[in-house]
Amino acid sequence: MNAPHPAPPRLTAPEDEARRLDAADPGHRHLFHVPPADGGRYPEAAYLAGNSLGLQPLATRDELLADLDAWGRLGVEGHLEARRPWLPYHELLTEPAARLVGALPAETVVMNSLTVNLHLLMVSFYRPAGRRTRIVIEDSAFPSDSYAVRSQARFHGLDPDETVVRLRPRPGEDTLRTEDVTGYLAAEGDRVALVLLGGVNYLTGELLDVPAITAAGRAVGAIVGWDLAHAAGNVPLRLHDWDVDFAAWCSYKYLNSGPGALAGAFVHERHLGDPTLQRFEGWWSTEAATRFEMTPVSRPPATVEAWQISNPPIFSMGPVRTSLELFDTVGMTALRERSLRLTGYLERLLDEVTAGRPLTVLTPRDPARRGCQLSVRIGAGSAAELAKRLRHEHGVIADAREPDVVRFAPVPLYSTFHDCWRVAEALAATVAEVAR
Repeated sequence: MNAPHPAPPRLTAPEDEARRLDAADPGHRHLFHVPPADGGRYPEAAYLAGNSLGLQPLATRDELLADLDAWGRLGVEGHLEARRPWLPYHELLTEPAARLVGALPAETVVMNSLTVNLHLLMVSFYRPAGRRTRIVIEDSAFPSDSYAVRSQARFHGLDPDETVVRLRPRPGEDTLRTEDVTGYLAAEGDRVALVLLGGVNYLTGELLDVPAITAAGRAVGAIVGWDLAHAAGNVPLRLHDWDVDFAAWCSYKYLNSGPGALAGAFVHERHLGDPTLQRFEGWWSTEAATRFEMTPVSRPPATVEAWQISNPPIFSMGPVRTSLELFDTVGMTALRERSLRLTGYLERLLDEVTAGRPLTVLTPRDPARRGCQLSVRIGAGSAAELAKRLRHEHGVIADAREPDVVRFAPVPLYSTFHDCWRVAEALAATVAEVAR
């Protein structure tokens, strides 16, 4: 049952303005399942949690059922005889994934989960020696990245508290400046083995300057890798042209491939076929043409597929393939342009709401320094409790990061200007103004 209607909002921006903007700039909401509202006066939720889990494309169910039907009809023969044969199925994802992140097909593969891929890549690219042992991350890195790099340091017999360097914003600031990252690398680069940062910070929504930081890291002899969990499908990427050494990303946020969906990995072509690189290997690491000769020694191809290990999970690949086809159809350039319009509109509305309330937007105001996320710090109470009220009283689904940050992501594929207006309306009605 819906909660009682909230008190009239104290928001001067008119609702019909949002409706007019949607009529002129409709996006692709019609291609997705949108959850029903769990409160408020609108039938559908204003879903701004795509930075945590993207919505399900309408096409996913039928496409996945078609792959399941092939198993039912063909059994083991589906490896070669299915409409989308399972043996080379992962190749269907390679080119669209490469286009999405600005890479060559030989540099791109969809496999495993994000942190597993980061570990497999660090086996090859984190090679501490002598003074050069440090791993540089951001202090607000997603916990999984922190755990991963600390465990890599321990694996090499190093003290993670000394090996892992956590770069913090300047006092009184919430986001890293590019010059502070590059400045640290210039000063301490001879001790840095690996730079591993998030392309878009999960907490603040800040888009880091990937090409500048990559160039600075490589200039001092460090390997530079990127966690693109919040960047892939959110902002345009040019991993090959930017000379990134390696990268990994998940597919369940902006790529809308379902909870726990398969992840992606990138290795720059200059590293492909390098016999000096250490790698963990398995059946899928050997070249496809000789895989079924069942020989005891792997013959890895000179592509990123050499980092594969296991037989790919077909029914997990299907939703990723469906999503990548959608990105190919719409295009990242068009999505980025719409993202800037949506996020800019939400920012304008939040400026009005936050002015008289204990709310602060942490995300950079410069559109070039952010993706489609605005993070709001609340000055009192619990972020989780506020997110709960937004959902159950107003039908607004956002994402809380305790203790005090609520994240709003107007995803350009399916979010609307009216969704953004509903966020501002709900905050205005829920968070009391500060007495003056």
